[in-house]
Amino acid sequence: MPLDDVQGQPRAMESLRGALRTGSIHHAWLFSGPEGVGKELAAVGFVQALLCDGAPNAGCGTCATCARVARRNHPDVTWVMPEDEQVRRGYAGRSDFTHTPSRDIKIEQVRKLQERLSYRALEGRYKVAVLALAEQLNNQAQNAFLKTLEEPPAGTIILLLASAVNRLLPTVRSRCSKVPFGPLPRELILQRLRTERKLDGPPAAFVAELSNGSLGQALAMDVEALAGRRELIESFEAVGLHDLGTLTRFAERYSASREEAEASVRLLKFWTRDVALARAGRGRLANADLAELASRVAGRISDADIHRRDRLLDEALGWMTRNNASPRLQWERLLIQVKRAERRAP
Repeated sequence: MPLDDVQGQPRAMESLRGALRTGSIHHAWLFSGPEGVGKELAAVGFVQALLCDGAPNAGCGTCATCARVARRNHPDVTWVMPEDEQVRRGYAGRSDFTHTPSRDIKIEQVRKLQERLSYRALEGRYKVAVLALAEQLNNQAQNAFLKTLEEPPAGTIILLLASAVNRLLPTVRSRCSKVPFGPLPRELILQRLRTERKLDGPPAAFVAELSNGSLGQALAMDVEALAGRRELIESFEAVGLHDLGTLTRFAERYSASREEAEASVRLLKFWTRDVALARAGRGRLANADLAELASRVAGRISDADIHRRDRLLDEALGWMTRNNASPRLQWERLLIQVKRAERRAP
């Protein structure tokens, strides 16, 4: 995936091409931006440009070196990511670990990386480390990695890819050359949905809207699961603070699996955005078929309630995705806090 193949990120690509043209290759880079917008593809293209013999500082994308970089098995390129991400991608199996695969990048992984970087490059001009999901570095691992970021071994390039850059320590961020990636254009996402998922019309438009500029999310979205979004939203709005039966049934229904719980929280975040737009009286609703309900909800809650909803949904999602918290308990906590704040009648 040469840099020329990365779509929808002209400013980020020009920044990287400019560094390659001038030879101003900083030793540490931070690619920041939402998930699924091309950060990892750009990292692959940048590493190919650094190591390719056929097209130095550009990358041909077809030679043996570029192919091995793309397959994540070049001997001079070390990929680091959380254990559960290794399992998700098929790089490791759960049986490879004697414990539940961690969602953090741990200090042991950092120390192993540091040892690898202390050796000379086997083939290329550089040794490269790519830390995917770098925001998952726990504080202990980040502090251990600071010395390497400050004084890397000769010929070392480090790429940190982060979707939640604020979770990286300021001392880590300050030692990196920053390349921001933004949401992808809606038309690009619609085009890829048509060609890769054979999805068009209203379903494609809804997926593109929900993806929030993330091609990765758009391509991975379970379209069939979205069919239940109306029931999810109507059930959420129908829950009463003092109706424990309705509250517990909702929490049980949408915590059948961690994946379903996380997907439902994300859908409700988009619903909260629609309520905010309905209250403001402008903007295109993602759930256009629920415009009447959005207007009713917007009429009975305040701007502060909407912001609170969004924050509580973010917190619940964070606890589910990063801390392995019980989805059912998170739903119950979320519903009680949201409904109590909005003073719903029993």
